[in-house]
Amino acid sequence: MNTEIDVKITRLGAQGDGVAESDGASLFVPYVLPGETVRVAPQDGDRAALLKILEPSPSRIAAPCRHFRQCGGCAVQHAASDFYADWKLGLVSAALAARGIEAEIAPLVTAAPRSRRRATFAATRTKKDVMLGYYTRATHNIVAITECPLVVPEIEEALPALARAVAPGLSRRSRASLLVTSTENGLDVAVTGGKPLDGALRGELGREAEASGFARITWDGEIIAERLPPEISLSGLRVMLPPGGFLQPTRQGEAALVDLVRSGVGKTKRIVDLYAGSGTFAAAFACTSSVHVVEGEKRALAALDRAIREQGPVLGLKPVTVETRDLARRPLLSSELNAFDAVVIDPPRSGALAQAEEIARSSVPVVASVSCNPATFARDARALIDGGYQLERVTPVDQFLWSPHLEVVGIFRRA
Repeated sequence: MNTEIDVKITRLGAQGDGVAESDGASLFVPYVLPGETVRVAPQDGDRAALLKILEPSPSRIAAPCRHFRQCGGCAVQHAASDFYADWKLGLVSAALAARGIEAEIAPLVTAAPRSRRRATFAATRTKKDVMLGYYTRATHNIVAITECPLVVPEIEEALPALARAVAPGLSRRSRASLLVTSTENGLDVAVTGGKPLDGALRGELGREAEASGFARITWDGEIIAERLPPEISLSGLRVMLPPGGFLQPTRQGEAALVDLVRSGVGKTKRIVDLYAGSGTFAAAFACTSSVHVVEGEKRALAALDRAIREQGPVLGLKPVTVETRDLARRPLLSSELNAFDAVVIDPPRSGALAQAEEIARSSVPVVASVSCNPATFARDARALIDGGYQLERVTPVDQFLWSPHLEVVGIFRRA
């Protein structure tokens, strides 16, 4: 096989790679666009490295980040906004079509640069310093970054301080992970994979954490320092974020999801919120409806329950009850679901087929399904449709700018 070949890109795949045909087989090339002729170096399997753009697409633009193609964080910074939006809409339509589903797909709710309020960085020690950044594509090699046009400015500006704060707990033999979240009271930093804590390290990390000015730093789940409680505001309800707890990645995206779910469900008296996290949707509905919250993560439920008890009377919230339950292993049964007027469900990327099948057997009038994976959304939607629900509309919400990931909101009603 030649070490270099020229190929024509025919389409963009689901992961953002271009697809070309070579010797009767598909070849996947990163950082290209349909219609382009490019020079590539074939690699193992069906992958190829991009060497040169020979004939660029009219939809190609200059990437806004100096680290693009070096770090593995973004796949399609090189695409114009209209092409990018059409591609993301195509991901939804393809997922639905694969399950034989026809539905109205609303225009893409777009993400803005510098709107991500949380990001996960990798960090390690070098001979002289700390290397903090993102992994290169499909490797464990870290690319040190000085900017990131995805994240909110307060995270980008804190990159040097983050490196200093975690430096004592890093080694040259391992890679630590830093989940950094911008909260109402400052940055919350949850570190995993660093050195094991002992007395000396705990003290050193504590001093660095206090000097950093961050709201909180945790190390493998243990609080090292907490200057202020890292709270998030959910429709006006302030909830303490558990270390590493789930949170919608952008404030604007969260507001869009809440508005879509609320408009789809309408005014109902009794709502069950499944895979509820710390209460993104429950907090919004509790202003007008009683809500039963079901979630398997105990810390998230405890944080929501405490916030409801402390702030609910002042905010005039309706009753909110909580239930700790692993819905993947023990979904709510149709007989339990029949006590409610609406279901809101926001499962992990793997979806919730068992729960969808129980909903399909219930008599609940309306279901709002939120998903971060169009493929599992469509799979679960098929179960609801086969059970007698009609998929009224689907709205894609882009909280993962320049990546192949996408949120979807579907509204289902009993036929």
